Amino acid sequence: MSVALLLGGAGGYLDAYAWITHGVLANAQTANLVFLWVNAMVGKWREALHFVPSLLAFVIGVAGAVWLRRVAGVRAAPISIVIEIAVLCVVGVLHSRMPDVAGTFGVSMVAAMQTSIFNGVEGAKYSSVMITGNLRQSIEGLVALIAGDPQVGLLRRSSIFIAVCASFGSGAAIGAFVTERAPVMSLLIPVASLLLVLLRLPGFAWPRRGPH
Repeated sequence: MSVALLLGGAGGYLDAYAWITHGVLANAQTANLVFLWVNAMVGKWREALHFVPSLLAFVIGVAGAVWLRRVAGVRAAPISIVIEIAVLCVVGVLHSRMPDVAGTFGVSMVAAMQTSIFNGVEGAKYSSVMITGNLRQSIEGLVALIAGDPQVGLLRRSSIFIAVCASFGSGAAIGAFVTERAPVMSLLIPVASLLLVLLRLPGFAWPRRGPH
């Protein structure tokens, strides 16, 4: 659950960062597709094409994650986190030197890899880069509880989805605040979150002391 919350916070943060800095949504490709066609249908081709790199990066990120799972197996998760950290570091360092399309591409690819590799928490499907499905499942669980559903673990599962939604929202709020005030340093926070995730994954956790 700690990994899900860290990734949820990073997902919300990166969406706020991408919107403020590049005018696109790194995670919510549904919105980008709608913006693309709304602008295209009124002949605003330049504005429409602005959303294409994010959509393309998402496709490449998902394809890369699928390939990584096939070739790396259980090591896909830590490898993907290392790749995500590297991409965000490059985008952060070159923040003021690269065109919008490059920053958009990098952040959207990170979001795609994250949602493809990390899509489950305690046996339930979830998303760390958007809250629609998480919110739906939390509401369904709460309604089932009120209706007296005897399913074991229903309360905990609903609580997890609510917590991930809250984490995503908090991440978006922090991302908006930091990006507006310190844009050059803004990607340090999601990078730190991903480093914490890396340390929580098998093979990267801090060793625990045994009893003396």
